[in-house]
Amino acid sequence: MRNILFCFLLLSSLYAEAQDFPYGEITQKDIDLKKYEKDTSAHAVVLAEFGKCQILAQEQTTPLDFEYHVKIKILDSKALDKGNVEILFRVGDSYHFDKITDITGITYNLAENGRIEKTELDPQKIYTTNENKYWNKITFAMPNAKSGSIIEYKYKLESPYLINFKSWEFQSDIPKIYSEYEVHIPAYYRYNVLIRGPLKLSKNPSEVEKDCFDFHGFKCDCSKITYAINDVPAFIEEDYMTAKKNFLSAMYFELSEYADFGANGVSKKLSKEWKDVDYELKHDESFGNQIKRKDMLKDVIMPVIANKTTELDKAEAIYAYIQKNIKWNQFYSMSTDVGVKKALDKHTGTVADVNLALVSALNAGGINTDVVMLSTRDHGVVNKLYPVITEFDYVIARATIGNKTYLLDATDPLLGFGMLPVRCLNDQGRVMSLDKPSFWTDLNTGQKEKTTTLVEVTLQENGKLKGTITRYSSDYSAYLRRRAIKKFNTVDEYVEDLDEKMPKMKILKSEVTNIDSLDKPLAEKYEVEIDAFKDLNNTRFTFNPYLLDRVTTNPFKLTERNYPVDMGVPSENTFLLNMNLPEGYTIENAPQNATFVMPDKGGKFSIAYSGTGNSFNFSHITQFNKPIYDVNEYPALKELYNKIILSEKAEMVFKK
Repeated sequence: MRNILFCFLLLSSLYAEAQDFPYGEITQKDIDLKKYEKDTSAHAVVLAEFGKCQILAQEQTTPLDFEYHVKIKILDSKALDKGNVEILFRVGDSYHFDKITDITGITYNLAENGRIEKTELDPQKIYTTNENKYWNKITFAMPNAKSGSIIEYKYKLESPYLINFKSWEFQSDIPKIYSEYEVHIPAYYRYNVLIRGPLKLSKNPSEVEKDCFDFHGFKCDCSKITYAINDVPAFIEEDYMTAKKNFLSAMYFELSEYADFGANGVSKKLSKEWKDVDYELKHDESFGNQIKRKDMLKDVIMPVIANKTTELDKAEAIYAYIQKNIKWNQFYSMSTDVGVKKALDKHTGTVADVNLALVSALNAGGINTDVVMLSTRDHGVVNKLYPVITEFDYVIARATIGNKTYLLDATDPLLGFGMLPVRCLNDQGRVMSLDKPSFWTDLNTGQKEKTTTLVEVTLQENGKLKGTITRYSSDYSAYLRRRAIKKFNTVDEYVEDLDEKMPKMKILKSEVTNIDSLDKPLAEKYEVEIDAFKDLNNTRFTFNPYLLDRVTTNPFKLTERNYPVDMGVPSENTFLLNMNLPEGYTIENAPQNATFVMPDKGGKFSIAYSGTGNSFNFSHITQFNKPIYDVNEYPALKELYNKIILSEKAEMVFKK
């Protein structure tokens, strides 16, 4: 990763000019390609990709103009989805919106007579749909796309949002033979450029274009810079990762300075210090002013905490009140959409409407509470070198009670006090306080996924097990269980669905408690009959003691992973089995006690067995003690999973 600041007027190096590849032309070599030698597992490969972004000087405006052109070889049927194209663009308002134009496409196939057959994209089959109030989407399917096809398409995007200079992703889920991005930026604009990912540029020529920009008498030179990479490997996503843009090779642009042509070209800086951002946010009507007015929600909150004596009791009551009275509309935001008072009146709002209302309500109740700005896991990691507000997409509350702080998010009615949704567990957040400078804080809540399962069964003469299964789920495990239960109209429907998903187990009776007591573990108790014994020859039977949540697939399959494993929270899963056998049964082979431990106590898997008379106890514990494992720990993590899977295949043999 490196950070480059364009100094547009000082660029002097001149290299070979970058250019787009010809549209509508392919070679026989391209059409004959059966597999990509540098990645024989690839189902498709980008033959060539080109993008160009520039700032235009039009009669009234200076929009961004972005062009995109790509040619893809579909190697087999598993990559037919590459022919289904989606292009998102901003809706904005009647004066500020993105515009997509000049969409064209061709599919090439080898006909039976050996000639190359072209099928043009029909403009009537290009569709625009509304995603939400912020985004529209254009979709089209490349015609006649099949295994062996080459698809080619291009389009233009015009945007008034100069602050969002088009980023460029060199990597995608398929390899690319060549990817090139060409930018033209007038000297009136300055961008910080962030290059992420492990790949190095194959080509990076730059030159000065004289007098390229002329807007109502404001003239300047432009910087033309090309970024290109040959033989780009596919970026393979694997389980337990945050936003892929944190890791894939790509380029991002942040506007830091520009000329205000309405004020005689006076230069205005956007890149500021945190003290500048603090001041602006504290005085912003839809942010700071919403939490300054401590009395705004006082009349509403006072009855909620009337009978509460401690600060913690008051905070929990206010938190529960906001959870129940403002429903999150699924939109992320940094500032209120309608204002916290109106959001409470309407009983719905964005993330900021909900959580700024929570901050305001807690302060009204006498609880010292600040706002925390963060970037969610899918949005990416925030650059801490300088403040970039667009890198944040979410706000939560940070309440201080005594000498302890609590991170709170009221968007989910199933989240317990002091918990955050996993989407928020992403490095650090920035605490915005009204009476002191902002600062960074960890987003770790100190909780984990914790489950304890106790199985007590007796082997019946008919070869089936009968007894009880009791499961206690705490912290994030309890949250996930509650979410699963609430998807059904009743608990009985949840139990019925659970019963159907376990064909070898019949639930005879059930009891689920603490569903709505978010501060307590969720308890599930089931009377069951289990058909778990396999008859070998009427006298010998096999039995796998891993009755529940057996691991059969290793989530870590890469030979080498160059980005961390981020599980969000640590986890601990304990399974205890107590089994009673009828008279006349003996155990031929019992599980061997064993413990597999990762280096530096990163995690472990342990097995314990003990037997006396006609009963035995068996347990296994799986622990992952860290929320994040770096790339150097990946082999050990992968190997631990391999040992878990191998151990859980082992079966006990009983003799009658």
